[in-house]
Amino acid sequence: MKAEELKREFLEYTEIERGRAVKTIQNYDHYLSRFFEQMNISFISEITEERVREFRMWLNRQPGSGSDTMKRRTQNYYLIALRAFLKFLRKRGIEGLSPEKIELAKVPERHIDLISPTELDRLMQAADGTDERGLRDRAILELLFSTGLRVSELCSLDTDLDLSRDSFSIRGKGDKVRVVFLSDVAKDALRAYLRARKDMNEALFVNVPRAKDSNKRSPGRLTPRSIELLIKTYAAKAGITKKVTPHVMRHSFATDLLNNGADIRSVQQLLGHASINTTQIYTHVTDARLAEVHQKFHSRRGR
Repeated sequence: MKAEELKREFLEYTEIERGRAVKTIQNYDHYLSRFFEQMNISFISEITEERVREFRMWLNRQPGSGSDTMKRRTQNYYLIALRAFLKFLRKRGIEGLSPEKIELAKVPERHIDLISPTELDRLMQAADGTDERGLRDRAILELLFSTGLRVSELCSLDTDLDLSRDSFSIRGKGDKVRVVFLSDVAKDALRAYLRARKDMNEALFVNVPRAKDSNKRSPGRLTPRSIELLIKTYAAKAGITKKVTPHVMRHSFATDLLNNGADIRSVQQLLGHASINTTQIYTHVTDARLAEVHQKFHSRRGR
Protein backbone atom coordinates (compact mmCIF):
# COMPACT_ATOMS: atom_id res chain seq x y z
CA MET A 1 0.00 0.00 0.00
CA LYS A 2 1.18 3.54 -0.70
CA ALA A 3 3.03 5.06 2.24
CA GLU A 4 1.97 8.67 1.63
CA GLU A 5 -1.72 7.80 1.59
CA LEU A 6 -1.46 5.84 4.82
CA LYS A 7 0.59 8.61 6.40
CA ARG A 8 -2.25 11.04 5.70
CA GLU A 9 -4.77 8.63 7.29
CA PHE A 10 -2.45 8.24 10.31
CA LEU A 11 -2.16 12.01 10.80
CA GLU A 12 -5.94 12.43 10.58
CA TYR A 13 -6.45 9.58 13.06
CA THR A 14 -3.90 11.06 15.46
CA GLU A 15 -5.53 14.49 15.37
CA ILE A 16 -9.20 13.51 15.40
CA GLU A 17 -9.41 10.20 17.27
CA ARG A 18 -6.38 10.57 19.54
CA GLY A 19 -6.97 14.28 20.08
CA ARG A 20 -3.32 15.27 19.73
CA ALA A 21 -2.32 18.91 19.31
CA VAL A 22 -1.93 20.42 15.84
CA LYS A 23 1.77 21.05 16.55
CA THR A 24 2.25 17.34 17.28
CA ILE A 25 0.60 16.45 13.97
CA GLN A 26 2.88 18.87 12.13
CA ASN A 27 5.93 17.33 13.79
CA TYR A 28 4.85 13.77 12.96
CA ASP A 29 4.30 14.84 9.36
CA HIS A 30 7.79 16.36 9.21
CA TYR A 31 9.54 13.35 10.77
CA LEU A 32 7.76 10.76 8.62
CA SER A 33 8.14 12.78 5.42
CA ARG A 34 11.87 13.09 6.03
CA PHE A 35 12.14 9.33 6.58
CA PHE A 36 10.16 8.54 3.42
CA GLU A 37 12.21 10.99 1.34
CA GLN A 38 15.63 10.00 2.63
CA MET A 39 14.99 6.25 2.42
CA ASN A 40 13.01 6.53 -0.83
CA ILE A 41 9.91 4.90 0.71
CA SER A 42 6.89 4.64 -1.58
CA PHE A 43 5.18 1.54 -0.20
CA ILE A 44 4.73 0.19 3.33
CA SER A 45 6.53 -3.03 2.39
CA GLU A 46 9.69 -0.95 1.89
CA ILE A 47 9.84 -0.01 5.59
CA THR A 48 12.27 -2.68 6.78
CA GLU A 49 14.70 -3.05 9.68
CA GLU A 50 17.57 -2.42 7.27
CA ARG A 51 16.01 0.83 5.99
CA VAL A 52 15.36 2.01 9.54
CA ARG A 53 18.96 1.19 10.51
CA GLU A 54 20.27 3.16 7.53
CA PHE A 55 18.05 6.10 8.46
CA ARG A 56 19.35 6.05 12.03
CA MET A 57 22.91 6.15 10.73
CA TRP A 58 21.99 9.09 8.51
CA LEU A 59 20.34 10.96 11.40
CA ASN A 60 23.34 10.36 13.62
CA ARG A 61 25.56 12.12 11.10
CA GLN A 62 23.33 15.16 10.58
CA PRO A 63 24.49 18.51 11.98
CA GLY A 64 22.90 19.73 15.16
CA SER A 65 23.24 22.95 17.07
CA GLY A 66 26.65 24.54 16.83
CA SER A 67 29.37 22.17 15.66
CA ASP A 68 27.80 19.07 17.17
CA THR A 69 25.81 16.38 15.39
CA MET A 70 22.08 15.93 15.93
CA LYS A 71 21.30 15.14 19.57
CA ARG A 72 20.06 11.66 20.34
CA ARG A 73 16.95 13.08 21.96
CA THR A 74 16.12 14.79 18.64
CA GLN A 75 16.86 11.59 16.72
CA ASN A 76 14.40 9.79 18.97
CA TYR A 77 11.60 12.13 17.90
CA TYR A 78 11.86 10.64 14.40
CA LEU A 79 11.79 7.11 15.77
CA ILE A 80 8.82 7.85 18.05
CA ALA A 81 6.84 9.16 15.08
CA LEU A 82 7.74 6.12 12.99
CA ARG A 83 6.85 3.73 15.80
CA ALA A 84 3.47 5.44 16.28
CA PHE A 85 2.84 5.12 12.51
CA LEU A 86 3.65 1.40 12.57
CA LYS A 87 1.35 0.88 15.55
CA PHE A 88 -1.42 2.58 13.57
CA LEU A 89 -0.81 0.23 10.63
CA ARG A 90 -0.98 -2.82 12.89
CA LYS A 91 -4.20 -1.50 14.43
CA ARG A 92 -5.65 -1.30 10.91
CA GLY A 93 -4.54 -4.87 10.15
CA ILE A 94 -1.92 -3.77 7.62
CA GLU A 95 1.17 -5.97 7.51
CA GLY A 96 4.45 -4.20 8.05
CA LEU A 97 7.48 -3.86 10.28
CA SER A 98 6.67 -4.49 13.94
CA PRO A 99 6.91 -1.25 16.01
CA GLU A 100 8.65 -3.27 18.74
CA LYS A 101 11.61 -3.64 16.37
CA ILE A 102 12.38 0.06 16.77
CA GLU A 103 14.31 0.82 19.94
CA LEU A 104 14.98 4.38 21.00
CA ALA A 105 18.53 5.57 21.52
CA LYS A 106 19.69 5.95 25.09
CA VAL A 107 19.89 9.62 26.01
CA PRO A 108 21.73 11.42 28.81
CA GLU A 109 19.74 12.15 31.92
CA ARG A 110 17.72 15.29 31.40
CA HIS A 111 19.04 18.38 33.14
CA ILE A 112 16.52 20.55 34.94
CA ASP A 113 17.10 24.26 35.40
CA LEU A 114 16.14 25.32 38.92
CA ILE A 115 16.33 28.36 41.13
CA SER A 116 16.69 28.16 44.90
CA PRO A 117 13.86 29.11 47.30
CA THR A 118 15.82 32.25 48.18
CA GLU A 119 16.14 33.21 44.50
CA LEU A 120 12.44 32.50 44.01
CA ASP A 121 11.60 34.89 46.86
CA ARG A 122 13.84 37.57 45.33
CA LEU A 123 12.16 37.09 41.96
CA MET A 124 8.71 37.57 43.49
CA GLN A 125 9.81 40.63 45.43
CA ALA A 126 11.33 42.17 42.30
CA ALA A 127 7.81 42.67 40.91
CA ASP A 128 6.99 45.36 43.45
CA GLY A 129 5.29 47.94 41.23
CA THR A 130 1.98 49.41 42.40
CA ASP A 131 0.69 50.50 38.99
CA GLU A 132 -1.31 48.29 36.62
CA ARG A 133 1.81 46.89 34.94
CA GLY A 134 3.55 46.05 38.21
CA LEU A 135 0.43 44.44 39.69
CA ARG A 136 -0.04 42.40 36.50
CA ASP A 137 3.53 41.13 36.61
CA ARG A 138 3.29 40.14 40.27
CA ALA A 139 0.04 38.29 39.53
CA ILE A 140 1.71 36.40 36.66
CA LEU A 141 4.62 35.28 38.84
CA GLU A 142 2.41 34.23 41.74
CA LEU A 143 0.01 32.36 39.45
CA LEU A 144 2.82 30.46 37.72
CA PHE A 145 4.27 29.28 41.01
CA SER A 146 0.89 28.51 42.59
CA THR A 147 -0.44 26.42 39.70
CA GLY A 148 2.52 25.08 37.72
CA LEU A 149 0.78 26.19 34.51
CA ARG A 150 2.53 25.99 31.17
CA VAL A 151 3.09 29.46 29.72
CA SER A 152 0.66 28.75 26.85
CA GLU A 153 -1.99 27.78 29.41
CA LEU A 154 -1.38 30.96 31.38
CA CYS A 155 -1.79 33.08 28.24
CA SER A 156 -5.10 31.38 27.42
CA LEU A 157 -6.80 32.44 30.69
CA ASP A 158 -9.67 34.94 30.64
CA THR A 159 -10.96 37.41 33.21
CA ASP A 160 -13.91 35.17 34.08
CA LEU A 161 -11.68 33.23 36.46
CA ASP A 162 -13.66 32.61 39.67
CA LEU A 163 -11.45 33.86 42.51
CA SER A 164 -13.97 32.81 45.14
CA ARG A 165 -12.81 29.24 44.54
CA ASP A 166 -9.45 27.68 45.35
CA SER A 167 -9.15 25.85 42.04
CA PHE A 168 -10.05 26.03 38.36
CA SER A 169 -9.93 23.77 35.32
CA ILE A 170 -7.48 24.29 32.50
CA ARG A 171 -7.33 22.65 29.08
CA GLY A 172 -3.73 21.68 28.43
CA LYS A 173 -1.69 19.53 26.04
CA GLY A 174 -3.63 17.02 24.01
CA ASP A 175 -6.82 18.93 24.83
CA LYS A 176 -6.80 17.28 28.27
CA VAL A 177 -8.50 19.06 31.16
CA ARG A 178 -6.98 19.11 34.64
CA VAL A 179 -7.58 20.99 37.88
CA VAL A 180 -5.02 23.44 39.26
CA PHE A 181 -5.07 25.19 42.62
CA LEU A 182 -4.73 28.82 43.68
CA SER A 183 -2.88 29.91 46.79
CA ASP A 184 -4.27 32.79 48.85
CA VAL A 185 -1.25 34.88 47.83
CA ALA A 186 -1.96 34.26 44.14
CA LYS A 187 -5.64 35.12 44.55
CA ASP A 188 -4.79 38.37 46.35
CA ALA A 189 -2.33 39.31 43.60
CA LEU A 190 -4.92 38.60 40.91
CA ARG A 191 -7.61 40.64 42.67
CA ALA A 192 -5.25 43.62 43.05
CA TYR A 193 -4.36 43.44 39.35
CA LEU A 194 -7.96 43.13 38.19
CA ARG A 195 -9.00 46.13 40.32
CA ALA A 196 -6.34 48.17 38.53
CA ARG A 197 -7.44 47.10 35.02
CA LYS A 198 -8.96 49.89 32.93
CA ASP A 199 -9.83 47.95 29.77
CA MET A 200 -12.62 45.55 28.80
CA ASN A 201 -10.48 42.89 27.10
CA GLU A 202 -11.57 39.35 27.95
CA ALA A 203 -7.98 38.12 28.30
CA LEU A 204 -6.71 37.85 31.87
CA PHE A 205 -3.22 39.11 31.08
CA VAL A 206 -2.88 41.90 28.52
CA ASN A 207 -0.34 44.41 27.33
CA VAL A 208 -0.39 47.57 29.41
CA PRO A 209 0.27 50.51 27.04
CA ARG A 210 2.75 53.12 28.15
CA ALA A 211 1.17 56.43 29.13
CA LYS A 212 2.24 58.06 25.87
CA ASP A 213 0.72 55.19 23.84
CA SER A 214 -2.50 54.76 25.82
CA ASN A 215 -4.63 56.48 23.16
CA LYS A 216 -3.03 54.79 20.17
CA ARG A 217 -3.84 51.10 20.65
CA SER A 218 -6.01 48.89 22.80
CA PRO A 219 -4.36 46.23 24.95
CA GLY A 220 -4.10 42.70 23.57
CA ARG A 221 -3.54 39.29 25.11
CA LEU A 222 0.03 38.64 26.25
CA THR A 223 1.95 36.03 24.26
CA PRO A 224 4.24 33.31 25.65
CA ARG A 225 7.21 35.31 24.33
CA SER A 226 6.01 38.38 26.25
CA ILE A 227 5.88 36.36 29.48
CA GLU A 228 9.37 34.95 28.85
CA LEU A 229 10.82 38.46 28.43
CA LEU A 230 8.93 39.70 31.49
CA ILE A 231 10.38 36.96 33.71
CA LYS A 232 13.86 37.48 32.28
CA THR A 233 13.62 41.18 33.19
CA TYR A 234 12.61 40.51 36.79
CA ALA A 235 15.26 37.80 37.19
CA ALA A 236 17.90 40.34 36.20
CA LYS A 237 16.38 42.88 38.58
CA ALA A 238 16.54 40.28 41.36
CA GLY A 239 20.21 39.65 40.65
CA ILE A 240 19.68 36.06 39.49
CA THR A 241 22.37 35.08 37.01
CA LYS A 242 20.77 31.74 36.07
CA LYS A 243 18.41 31.47 33.11
CA VAL A 244 14.86 31.91 34.44
CA THR A 245 11.91 31.06 32.21
CA PRO A 246 8.22 30.20 32.72
CA HIS A 247 9.23 26.54 32.55
CA VAL A 248 11.75 27.07 35.34
CA MET A 249 8.84 28.36 37.42
CA ARG A 250 6.99 25.14 36.56
CA HIS A 251 10.03 23.13 37.67
CA SER A 252 10.09 25.07 40.94
CA PHE A 253 6.40 24.31 41.49
CA ALA A 254 7.00 20.58 41.03
CA THR A 255 10.11 20.31 43.18
CA ASP A 256 8.52 22.41 45.93
CA LEU A 257 5.64 19.91 46.10
CA LEU A 258 7.98 16.91 46.18
CA ASN A 259 10.28 18.47 48.77
CA ASN A 260 7.28 19.06 51.01
CA GLY A 261 6.07 15.46 50.85
CA ALA A 262 3.78 15.26 47.80
CA ASP A 263 3.71 11.89 46.02
CA ILE A 264 4.86 11.62 42.42
CA ARG A 265 1.42 10.60 41.09
CA SER A 266 -0.21 13.72 42.51
CA VAL A 267 2.51 15.91 41.00
CA GLN A 268 1.95 14.16 37.65
CA GLN A 269 -1.76 15.09 37.77
CA LEU A 270 -1.09 18.68 38.82
CA LEU A 271 1.43 19.15 35.99
CA GLY A 272 -0.80 17.47 33.42
CA HIS A 273 1.82 14.94 32.33
CA ALA A 274 0.41 12.09 30.24
CA SER A 275 3.14 9.73 31.44
CA ILE A 276 4.64 9.25 34.90
CA ASN A 277 8.02 8.89 33.16
CA THR A 278 7.96 12.60 32.34
CA THR A 279 7.31 13.51 35.97
CA GLN A 280 10.03 11.24 37.32
CA ILE A 281 12.75 13.60 36.11
CA TYR A 282 11.95 15.60 39.24
CA THR A 283 12.70 12.75 41.63
CA HIS A 284 16.41 13.09 40.81
CA VAL A 285 16.28 16.71 41.91
CA THR A 286 14.98 15.69 45.35
CA ASP A 287 17.56 12.91 45.85
CA ALA A 288 19.90 15.32 47.66
CA ARG A 289 17.19 16.17 50.18
CA LEU A 290 16.39 12.48 50.68
CA ALA A 291 20.06 11.82 51.44
CA GLU A 292 19.98 14.54 54.09
CA VAL A 293 16.82 13.05 55.61
CA HIS A 294 18.38 9.58 55.67
CA GLN A 295 21.54 10.85 57.29
CA LYS A 296 19.62 12.82 59.91
CA PHE A 297 16.93 10.33 60.88
CA HIS A 298 18.21 6.83 60.08
CA SER A 299 19.63 5.11 63.16
CA ARG A 300 23.23 4.07 62.76
CA ARG A 301 24.69 1.17 64.69
CA GLY A 302 27.50 2.01 67.04
CA ARG A 303 26.61 5.67 67.29
